[in-house]
Amino acid sequence: MALKINDNGVTRNMTTDEQAAHEAWQAEVATQAVAQAEAVAVKASARAALLTKLGITEAEAQLLLGS
Repeated sequence: MALKINDNGVTRNMTTDEQAAHEAWQAEVATQAVAQAEAVAVKASARAALLTKLGITEAEAQLLLGS
């Protein structure tokens, strides 16, 4: 399937090189999204472990830390 590109107001099919670059960019964005989601999960897990270790609830942590 040929992807389209708007080049100075003219819609045309992407060249093979443009399509390859676009697909590589999409793969990079997907990789970054997965890495970001994993980082958020690790942070949440670490926060939950710390709260458990301290014996406080999320609401108490928010009152103490303001976050």
